[in-house]
Formats: sequence, C-alpha cells, structure tokens
Amino acid sequence: MKRVTGLGGFFFKADEPKKLGDWYSKHLGVPIDRSYGGYGFRWRDLDNPDLEGRTEWAPFSRDTNYFDPSEKPFMFNFRVADLERLLELLEKEGIKQVGEVETFEYGKFAWIMDPEGNKVELWEPPAQQQPEKEES
Repeated sequence: MKRVTGLGGFFFKADEPKKLGDWYSKHLGVPIDRSYGGYGFRWRDLDNPDLEGRTEWAPFSRDTNYFDPSEKPFMFNFRVADLERLLELLEKEGIKQVGEVETFEYGKFAWIMDPEGNKVELWEPPAQQQPEKEES
C-alpha cells in the first residue's frame, strides 16, 4: 500500500501572520488568500494530468493550539490515498493517533506525532483530487 502520495502543506507559527503573508505577497508574489492567510499552490499529477492537487502554505498565529501537543513552531501535512487503512497500519506499528479523524468537504484529516515531537497532519483529499487507492 502506498502510504504518502505527496506533500499536502507546510504550516508555521509567526508573530504577525497577516503582515508576514503581505510580505510574501509583495516580495515573492505569493497570492495570499485572505480568508485564511495562506495559499494553495496548484499542480497536476504526473501520472494523471487530469488530476489537480494543492499544496497549502500558511502562517499561523504564534499562540495557535492547532499544532498541539507538539511544542514545535511548524507542522507539515502529507497527502495520503487511504487515511483509514494507513491509520490501521500505523496503530499496528505502535504509532498513536492524536485526536479524532475530522472530515470536511476538502478531505479527511488525522494527526500523529513523530519520534522527535513533530505533529504530522495526514490528509486524504476528496476523490476527485486523489489517485485511485492501491490494494494492500
């Protein structure tokens, strides 16, 4: 079973997220989405060019608790093809899930911690943004 299919996003804490987003917009041309202060870089799947994906980039407020229980100032997100199956495999390998799976119109999310205390977000995008699941 293919576990990770790509990088889904990079999220980090900032002292002034809006101001920092404005800096990236002005100096590097990142077109910040004001609804959440980040940007979704769009791309096409190499093996299936009809499949469009996104990699999210977003600064968060320094006092966010979204990265908890990690004390690190960042969190990365991996795209996965079959979140439920992956969580089953990780549990068998002794890796505990942090919190509950959350489902939104833009996909399903779960979280784990790596051995160095980094919170890792696992994201299964909706079917139209995802290559077919491989059989295990």
